[in-house]
Amino acid sequence: MSKLKRNLKRLLSSGNTGHEPDKNLVAVIFIILIFGLISLSSASSVVAYAKFGDAYHYFKNQLFGLALGLGAFWFFSRVDYHLWRKYAFGFLVSSIVLLLLVFIPGLAADYGTASSWITVFGHSLQPSELVKISFLLYLAAWLETRKEELGDVSRGIGPFLVVLGIITFLMIKQPDIGTLSIIAITSLIVYFVGGGQLKHILLIFLIGAVGFAVMVQLRPYQLQRFQCMLDPGFDKAKTCYQVNQSLIAVGSGGVFGRGLGESRQKFMYLPEIQGDSIFAVIAEETGLIVSSLFIACYLYFFYRGLLVARSAPDDFGRILAIGIVSWIVIQALINIGGIVNLMPMTGVPLPLVSYGGSALLAALAACGILVNISKQTKNRNM
Repeated sequence: MSKLKRNLKRLLSSGNTGHEPDKNLVAVIFIILIFGLISLSSASSVVAYAKFGDAYHYFKNQLFGLALGLGAFWFFSRVDYHLWRKYAFGFLVSSIVLLLLVFIPGLAADYGTASSWITVFGHSLQPSELVKISFLLYLAAWLETRKEELGDVSRGIGPFLVVLGIITFLMIKQPDIGTLSIIAITSLIVYFVGGGQLKHILLIFLIGAVGFAVMVQLRPYQLQRFQCMLDPGFDKAKTCYQVNQSLIAVGSGGVFGRGLGESRQKFMYLPEIQGDSIFAVIAEETGLIVSSLFIACYLYFFYRGLLVARSAPDDFGRILAIGIVSWIVIQALINIGGIVNLMPMTGVPLPLVSYGGSALLAALAACGILVNISKQTKNRNM
């Protein structure tokens, strides 16, 4: 037991060999978390009471998920990020195996039109959230050693496409196109900053566009989401209902908002109010000014993350930092873009804010890694 304690102590102190973490980065993460908790408490109260007889049901569950997430944040911020290079491939394989489990009857848990969850000890787990972080770790470790070979199809773009193709196939089968789009866009950014050639990136985009066009033809509801974006009045009662209710919420918030807890759309008008629609309630209750400042928090998180990447001690840290901030911010923009009808609704949660333990755990673990990289940057005063 004493040997185990010594090894654990050594592991947790391995990431404290540099300097203090980026305090501005840590601060903006916690600002988003706290604002998200307050927003969830208000947004989910009516639907929680209607379903469970407890207005704080979702809030309490989120507190439990937050406790696990903060534990992961603390752990990953303390452990030297270089350690994950060694286990990156194993993490990726394990997360893909978990992704396969969503297709096994008895383990799978369906929500809406997607089979994206598995049930573990009575709790739901979304393996695709683990794929986001494990794929980033794998890509960063792989790209660090392949800079000179990325121009070679068989040793560069080829293996990258094989792994991305496996993940794409499994995500389409669920189907979870929103999460797939985040993984695909983030991985292409990571591949490019890791030394990938622009012509290869453009080729992948072309293949992806053709594949998406075919998929839309096979799954008409995906096409309808685009039609809703172009014309919210296309099918107000069904397909475009969520879009229209979101726009009503955002518009009725005005400049200063209705006030915290005063949302009208949360009274069973807006679907998935505790999930991907939560920003609509934020805009309704806090108004244009506060909700714009909230969006600015994500952009500031991105900026701090880029500073960490620029000063990272090695390519692994640089690529990983860019991947993490790209994932979080791209997902936030896709979510908010769907709410204000600048892009199709995808169903992806607002990172660090929407209800969901798996998403919160994965995002905070990734933020912990980012904070650990910030402890080891070349520039102490970023």
